[in-house]
Amino acid sequence: MTQSSSSSSSTSKTLLYAAAVDIVLVLVFAVSGRSSHTESLTAGGIFQTAWPFLASLAIGWLVCRTWTHPLRLWPHGVLLWLITVAGGMALRIASGNTAELPFVIVATLVLGTFLLGHRLLATLVIRRTNKG
Repeated sequence: MTQSSSSSSSTSKTLLYAAAVDIVLVLVFAVSGRSSHTESLTAGGIFQTAWPFLASLAIGWLVCRTWTHPLRLWPHGVLLWLITVAGGMALRIASGNTAELPFVIVATLVLGTFLLGHRLLATLVIRRTNKG
């Protein structure tokens, strides 16, 4: 295997990892929110809570061109996080749901921890692996 095909494979795996984990963590956010408010954990209920944030996450990936540097914290990760939160809140309100201040604060903190945290951990693991 040539270095360029190995590098391309590594880049594809990193991209797939980042996209999949972003989606899973937004779903975890929706499930945990519904669970803490004793709302039903049906697929429809989870989708109803998650879709504004998933749509905003997708928009963030496009706006930030996150695929070019899927694990980069600045500016990609930070902007992706802020777009996901702001867009998610805007879409929630536009669809007739609420976005009370405590929810906005919790969503901002949780999604920031999730979307930035997994990037930081993955970067540290990759650096450590490449050193050894």
